Order: sequence, then C-alpha cells, then structure tokens
Amino acid sequence: MSQFYSLKKSRDFQSVYRTGKSLANRYLVVYVKKRDDDGENRVGISVSKKVGNSVVRHRIKRLIRESYRLKCGQAFGGHDVVVIAREKSKGRTYQEIEKALLGLLKSHHLI
Repeated sequence: MSQFYSLKKSRDFQSVYRTGKSLANRYLVVYVKKRDDDGENRVGISVSKKVGNSVVRHRIKRLIRESYRLKCGQAFGGHDVVVIAREKSKGRTYQEIEKALLGLLKSHHLI
C-alpha cells in the first residue's frame, strides 16, 4: 500500500487557492500548485456542508482519497493538490468520481 501525503494546515490550503491553477468539471474542482522540491505530492480534500451531512461528506472524501491513492504512482511529484467536491458529487459511484478526478489530473498534466 502506498503512502498518502495530505495537506493539513489552513495556510497550505490558502497558498494553493491563491497561487495555484484550477480546473473543474461537474463533480470536482482541482487546484494545483508546483512546489520547490520534487518530493511526493500532497493532497488536500475539501467537502462543504452544502454537499450533505457528515456521512455523505466522509464517503465522498474516502472515494476521492482512494481514487487518488490508486493512481498516484503515475503522478508527477512536487505538487500540492486540493480537491473540492461539488454538490453534484453527492450520490455518485466510485467509477464516476474516479473518472472525474483522473480527467482533471490529466488536464493539469499530473498524469
């Protein structure tokens, strides 16, 4: 099982929001910021209360985290990535979330 590095601090998220590039589709928004080092990518996942209750929000987070973890071996390192779930992601299957995430990562040239 591969290691999953996550963004935890608010200032890290804010830095990615301010200076990163963003792309979106109907289910997700992805911000990417290049870091100075070429280490592992760090990923932050944000799901608003607008999406649903805590059970729904946590399920979406798990789907996004697992989709990224399985494909992160293909990703280029040295980036901070923030994934934001939109309201339409509620009730979607793993395959739909994975397809949406991979499409955005390809658009950012991370895969």
